[in-house]
Amino acid sequence: LPLTQEDHMNAEVLSKIRFDVHRAVTENIVKAIEAGAGEFIMPWHGNAAAIAKPQNAHTKMEYHGINVMALWAEAYGRGYQSGYWATYRQWREVGAQVKKDEKGTVIVFYKKLERDDESEGDEPVSRLFARASWVFNADQVSEWEPPALHVPLDPMEPIESVETFVKATKAEVKYGGGRACYHVRDDYIEMPDRNRFIGSKTSTPEEAHSACILHELVHWCGAKHRLDRGFDVVITREGRANEELIAEIGAAFLCADLGVSNEPRPDHAAYVASWLTLLKNDVKAIFHASRLANQATTYLHELASANEW
Repeated sequence: LPLTQEDHMNAEVLSKIRFDVHRAVTENIVKAIEAGAGEFIMPWHGNAAAIAKPQNAHTKMEYHGINVMALWAEAYGRGYQSGYWATYRQWREVGAQVKKDEKGTVIVFYKKLERDDESEGDEPVSRLFARASWVFNADQVSEWEPPALHVPLDPMEPIESVETFVKATKAEVKYGGGRACYHVRDDYIEMPDRNRFIGSKTSTPEEAHSACILHELVHWCGAKHRLDRGFDVVITREGRANEELIAEIGAAFLCADLGVSNEPRPDHAAYVASWLTLLKNDVKAIFHASRLANQATTYLHELASANEW
């Protein structure tokens, strides 16, 4: 599936390529998950490129939704340390050169098309169609220097941002329980005492706590009177795995937004097999989960901002 830079220079070649972009992106993510499943190292954990959301080096805009997952997975699999990406043409426009024989990473964009043959009356019917594009990481190019990144002067700065963020959402959090979970019926988040969180090679105890509470916050916003992800009905095993995947991705997005190293949830290691089954059975499942995770993070940011975060 990946194309060399020569392929990207040839518009005729691209025009003849036809493949399922949903399957292509899903298979790359599944491959990355399988590579680290034994230690529960997901594509959005333990990689320098995943500290922040991937960014386009030309437009300076962050990627969103499924493209964040696709680029995190590729960075994890190939060991890229940069979070900057761009198409072959975009790298040329910023004065950089993609190195010889480097292969691009497929991402997806949606194009609106109008179908007259499906129109009702005089109004054409508009539909969004998935289209593929290929991008290269900054590690694959030469003659380009990344912009300076913001580095907190105080290592507690991101942790304090999480504390402030959670409070601004007005979510009720109760400490002292034996597990981390969201109680649907009583609408509150249960968290273990802070001293029960331990650090790792990549995260401090405070970062582990932050990643955990953000995961539960994504569950919290899925309640019926918020984003309504169907908690009022009995959740099937597949539905439960899907909700956990949404929360795991949503927590990764929030950790990236708030500058926190995303610590994996050991108690969710059992879901890895279910996630892989879900993704292999439905090539659009990761698109669905990423969309809902993106919706959740947007909702939480808006809620926090409305409460003067």
